Amino acid sequence: MQHILENNVKIHSTAIVHPNARIAEGVEVGPYAVIGEHVRIGRDTKICSHVLIEGWTTIGERNHIFPFSSIGTAPQDIGYRNEETYLIIGDDNVIRECATVHRATTKEDRKTVIGNKNFLMAYSHVAHDCRLGNNIIMANSVALGGHIVIGDHAILGGIVAVHQFARIGPYAIIGGQSAVTLDIPPYVSAAGNRAQLYGLNLVGLKRKGFSEQAISTLKKAYKIIFRSGLTQDEAIKKTLMNIPDSPEVNVLIEFIRTSKRGITR
Repeated sequence: MQHILENNVKIHSTAIVHPNARIAEGVEVGPYAVIGEHVRIGRDTKICSHVLIEGWTTIGERNHIFPFSSIGTAPQDIGYRNEETYLIIGDDNVIRECATVHRATTKEDRKTVIGNKNFLMAYSHVAHDCRLGNNIIMANSVALGGHIVIGDHAILGGIVAVHQFARIGPYAIIGGQSAVTLDIPPYVSAAGNRAQLYGLNLVGLKRKGFSEQAISTLKKAYKIIFRSGLTQDEAIKKTLMNIPDSPEVNVLIEFIRTSKRGITR
């Protein structure tokens, strides 16, 4: 049995929704779901049965959260003392069964952020203070440690584990069962325990509409940076001398220059 409230909101009679939660037009809340006091849910979002959403969590529009997911719970951090920290989820995301997404600690800006049009498959985990861009795919049982940054259109295969504070660049792909301890640059393919680079993500780049010229230029940059035997600084200098006007190469070089953990080779 469903209760139909104002603005076409449908809340099942067995769901528990705090009266202070903000539920927008067109939202559906399934059986035995639990929604906490500080939660905000955007229009046309569907919350399936047995979903828990708590903490200071804001969810955008047209998201679909599947059964037994746990969203906005406290971070797994021994220093956390129930401070007001946040989880912000954008629009058009799919979060599949038994996924877990934690709100932030107080160690950065108190925000865990997930962008738009991401696909988090079953049993995936997004830890505190992570920042995910848009159009990311995380396959089953991907585990992200805290403070991880993932760029747009990245793909993580099943059972991938990513170390705290690591970054994954846009359009990168990581093979299943990989252990990622260092930063994964943009546009590349990586796999293994510990992860290593295996060239560019050529299939992904073509599917995303990168031109032949852009891909050819990235190939030249990849060879200089990762296969020339030069030091990182020497390779970057040579790349900029040989390929001065490529937006894609500039993104790659800026990512490498700003790495704190070091770059996967």
